[in-house]
Amino acid sequence: MAFKPAERSSSVLDIMKHQLLSERRFFAEFIGLDGEPAPTALMPGELTPSAFCRRQEELCRPRLDRMAARHQDWWLEVVPFFDVERQRIWVFWRRVLHTAHHRTQLSVYLRLLGKPVPSSYGPTADVTWQGADPTRSVDAAGRK
Repeated sequence: MAFKPAERSSSVLDIMKHQLLSERRFFAEFIGLDGEPAPTALMPGELTPSAFCRRQEELCRPRLDRMAARHQDWWLEVVPFFDVERQRIWVFWRRVLHTAHHRTQLSVYLRLLGKPVPSSYGPTADVTWQGADPTRSVDAAGRK
């Protein structure tokens, strides 16, 4: 959890803490989604990757229901985002990109440590299965 590839890099623990804390802020302050827990309720008791993943899932599942209940007008409403204003849907997608950024950071860390990178939505160099069909050629990209 203390690993970081360079002095100015964040540690694995720093990234995992930031992910939980910044998501809470995003959904509560910027998205305006009711029902977010207090920041003190975010951290798992055990500071391990598995505990952080479990806590992330516990926090995300209720958000899905609350977001799915919103109507299109709510998503298109302009809201404050730091020092600018954007549509709520734009802010949400900014959150998705932020999360992808941190997954990429941790994937690089795993590669540097010689550890496998888990799959999140499809086959990887480390995880594959019967019937997996990664797109690595022009022919594969052309399939419907």
